[in-house]
Amino acid sequence: MTDLPHKGNNVEPLRKARACPECEKPSTRASYPFCSERCRNVDLNRWLSGSYAIPVTEEEENLNPSPDGE
Repeated sequence: MTDLPHKGNNVEPLRKARACPECEKPSTRASYPFCSERCRNVDLNRWLSGSYAIPVTEEEENLNPSPDGE
């Protein structure tokens, strides 16, 4: 066994606590950065339904020319 002092259940978090992006309640370790599985699932549903989208600029569209050469 080791001779290190026992700290009990006082584990220091690796990241600072922050507010849940959905409801502003404090986030929990199990659902970080959300406060609960409900808020995590609400956010996931928004991504899957297309509510969140990454915009595409005209330059990015021109990077892949069509097979016709146009």
